[in-house]
Amino acid sequence: MSVNVEAYHSIQQVFLKQSVTLVAVSKLKPASDIEALYNLGHLDFGENYVQELVDKQAVLPANINWHFIGHLQSNKVKYIAPFVHLIHGVDSLKLLQEINKQALKNNRVIDCLLQVHIAKEETKFGMDALELSDTLVTAKQLPNVNIKGLMGMASFSDNQELVATEFKYLHELFTTHHFNVQTNAVLSMGMSADYALAIKSGSNMIRIGSLLFGARQ
Repeated sequence: MSVNVEAYHSIQQVFLKQSVTLVAVSKLKPASDIEALYNLGHLDFGENYVQELVDKQAVLPANINWHFIGHLQSNKVKYIAPFVHLIHGVDSLKLLQEINKQALKNNRVIDCLLQVHIAKEETKFGMDALELSDTLVTAKQLPNVNIKGLMGMASFSDNQELVATEFKYLHELFTTHHFNVQTNAVLSMGMSADYALAIKSGSNMIRIGSLLFGARQ
């Protein structure tokens, strides 16, 4: 078994104390690894690729909460709309409208996080503050999506001050748009390398892969 059980238990201990949801990033890992973690009682798993997610969902337990955490193309939404638990990276109004359309076809309301561009790197996806405000207004007219909160990815950097500043900015937007007073709202930021800082900055959902499953091939 290539799941680090010790790391899982110690991380979960910290997260449960802080009311943080751990999303185990299982992309490129076999279904057997997910099953091993599932057998320890874990239900939240994150996948980056639509086809891989569809394949795994078909063979793994039905009560797993599947999080789509990759960059989602509008033409692929239909494949995950029947079952996805939470879509993390909604980075445009066009994508949100497509999710609403596919959710309606499946008689569902799909939970989504709006992705904000907080990093200094241009390669990261996400909305700016103005796009976020506009999308939140329009989202009120989309009955089959539920905006649960915000997501952002900090710069891939050893500069802790830079990362902390980016997390702080996202937390400020979260508060500005009153997510902080909503029940079960989600602020998703932080990964294996910076999760302690993310929790300190107000994150309540963190995606961890390598600490649990080891490095990807």
